[in-house]
Amino acid sequence: MSEKTETVDAVVIGGGAAGLNGALMLARSRRSVVVIDSGTPRNAPAEGVHGLLGLEGMAPGELLRRGREEVRGYGAEVVTGEVTSALPDPSAVSDSAADSDPRFTVTLSDGTTLRARRLLVATGLRDVLPDVPGLAQHWGRGVVHCPYCHGWEVRDEPIGVLAVGPASVHHALLFRQLTDDLVYFTNSTELDEETRARFAARDIRVVDTPVAAVESAADGTIAGVRLTDGEIVHRSVLAVATTLWARTEGLAGLDLPMEDLPGGMGRHFVTEVAGGTQVRGVWVAGNATDPMAQVGASAAAGALAGARINADLVMADTDAALAATRPGGVVAAATV
Repeated sequence: MSEKTETVDAVVIGGGAAGLNGALMLARSRRSVVVIDSGTPRNAPAEGVHGLLGLEGMAPGELLRRGREEVRGYGAEVVTGEVTSALPDPSAVSDSAADSDPRFTVTLSDGTTLRARRLLVATGLRDVLPDVPGLAQHWGRGVVHCPYCHGWEVRDEPIGVLAVGPASVHHALLFRQLTDDLVYFTNSTELDEETRARFAARDIRVVDTPVAAVESAADGTIAGVRLTDGEIVHRSVLAVATTLWARTEGLAGLDLPMEDLPGGMGRHFVTEVAGGTQVRGVWVAGNATDPMAQVGASAAAGALAGARINADLVMADTDAALAATRPGGVVAAATV
């Protein structure tokens, strides 16, 4: 077990676009930063990042490699590891300073212990697919979830929307923009007559027979959807709205507020302005709080959170410097 005795300005939990961009802003402000990267990015199966101006189509791994290199170039440390606990550490500061300049202890799976003044949680989320045989093996290629992330790449293909609930109706209309050949598999979900009429007006075929499995072709691509009556509906792409669960491993001790997404579609962290939370000294950015954010939006949120963390530290540093000039070393904390 190793313990870093130095208290760093910020520990960033998560090495994706949000975490790295937050770390970049902090490091460029001459803050000491450690990024903890589990090495399991959500978009790893994707061939490219899309909708990101100037970096359109770049492989996700290459984008993160460049990001780590840039962050390290400003003196930040990026380490591979998994957080097993993150806890407030009120014993590290005097009672009078605890509210204005908190401390945290972060422990990794290898026993390493880090101490920090601020935390940026950028753990991202986990996509959970419906339990349909043959579906998961095509995730990120023939099975897609976002028309803005993958839509252009599957345009004009025979697309099937595998319904999971009310959110799938909007999903279908978005994917209809991309192809004239769209089949909506209700998959035992309810579909009212008004929606059926709207689908018919857009030439969206509705299949009510339950789905039994996704069939694969000899080359490993999707061949079609097999129904419970044995019929196979040819499709080369399936769109499915995944259940979105913020990654919370090791973070229970922070007691960060969370809430459910509408329609039972997952759970995320609740944040305030610029990713701030109700827990003093902790910010959250990226998909862990905004499940719909693409890479560009996540990176922007990380940058904003990083800037706010630096501003918060500036005020705490100023409070401490002022307190040192006064009898008793006490000064009212300022806010940003």
